[in-house]
Amino acid sequence: MGAPMAANLLKAGWDVTAWNRSGAAVEEFVALGGFRTRDVAGLRGEPVIVFMLPDLSCIEEAASGLMDEWRLVPPRPGTIVVVMSSVSPTGVQEFARTVHSASGGNAVVVDAPVSGGTQGAQDGTLAIMAGASEEVFGRLLPLFEAMGTTVRRMGALGAGSLAKACNQLIVGTTTAALAEAAELAERSGMDAAALFEVLAGGLAASRVLEFVGPRLAAKDYAPTGPAKFMHKDL
Repeated sequence: MGAPMAANLLKAGWDVTAWNRSGAAVEEFVALGGFRTRDVAGLRGEPVIVFMLPDLSCIEEAASGLMDEWRLVPPRPGTIVVVMSSVSPTGVQEFARTVHSASGGNAVVVDAPVSGGTQGAQDGTLAIMAGASEEVFGRLLPLFEAMGTTVRRMGALGAGSLAKACNQLIVGTTTAALAEAAELAERSGMDAAALFEVLAGGLAASRVLEFVGPRLAAKDYAPTGPAKFMHKDL
């Protein structure tokens, strides 16, 4: 997710410096015109630092050197750390307290998780749900609009993560319901593809149905991502 999101920032004219736990993705990013840093601490002077890692523990580990640098030399006032991963509302609030302390109060944290999958990240059509003050959200809006088409401030810090939890609740339960519907239809001798086609024309229509329905009908169970991430989100 992070690589195509960063690529869209480049396309929109942003100067982007990247770090990744594996080097291959950074090489590809540099080939697109981006910059690189050896570690997250190398971003200590940037006005906006965006994290897109699997979970909060990965972010905390990656940011540890950055926090150490800021304890020695605080960043400029108004520095923003954006957590775009799916994390818990209370977890990101605790992380914000760590950032506030380490930065001498000069840096704030915003949670801005996304929905739309890898395709949405590539197309720049993500839904971005942010938890931030109105002033900070306004500063970040041009950056968010380079990566998504539906961008909303949901409330204060933590509200974005709560909105993402609601999103995952709907996506997870809808996916399970579609799987049950496909099984029921096939056991009854009904064509699952025909069922999903007619459902798409009624109140059961959804983006999840558009994506999952054809794959269930074709018995295409190839994974699109680790199940542990959905389990973590829920």
